[in-house]
Amino acid sequence: MNIVLTGASSGIGFEAALEFTLNSENKVVCIARSSDKLRKLLEIAKGINPDCTLLPVEFDIINDDYAALVPFLKERLGKIDILINNAGALINKPFMETSPADLYEMFESNVVGHFSMIQNLMPLMGEGTHIVNIGSMGGFQGSVKFPGLAAYSSSKAALHTLTECLAFELAETGIKVNCLALGSAQTEMLEQAFPGYQSPVMAFEMGKYVADFAKTGHKFFNGKVLPVAVTTP
Repeated sequence: MNIVLTGASSGIGFEAALEFTLNSENKVVCIARSSDKLRKLLEIAKGINPDCTLLPVEFDIINDDYAALVPFLKERLGKIDILINNAGALINKPFMETSPADLYEMFESNVVGHFSMIQNLMPLMGEGTHIVNIGSMGGFQGSVKFPGLAAYSSSKAALHTLTECLAFELAETGIKVNCLALGSAQTEMLEQAFPGYQSPVMAFEMGKYVADFAKTGHKFFNGKVLPVAVTTP
């Protein structure tokens, strides 16, 4: 399988990338802004499976030029089987201290970047491609909400709706689009959102779940926002 994964330098994205590289037949393009962390990812992946194909790409999904990225992906992968939009950011501030700039930053990081990634990579997708957007229980309708996360949760809710819209619009192409609204997993972002909280789910466990769903979930779901949580938060 040919896989493109954003936000691969840490947390769930890092662990999902390692899960994919266990299969030597997979080609995994790992996108992140940190070249140092990407090098570490490659080192670990090769240590686990020396025959794996992991291609680290330093790229900012908001600010960098897709005119350089897309030809690279076309040359190295050809067709994309899986796109996982995992990159994102979090701001934890009381609502009255959250500025419009904070809100814009959340929507850029958690919606606009994914919108751009999908739009630019669309020529490399076709029937059987699975787009997986990584959402959050914070943006899931009816879930418990928490102080300080209004901007973050709002941006994730927008990503959830984008998923539903794209699945309907792309139905005739055979491209499937789903979103996993993740609950807590022990990552740096969780510590930022809920300092001191210990999740019962480790990052590597959630990473494996995301990778497994990306490989098979489109056979059972399309246009769905699926909650993945065992605790609150």
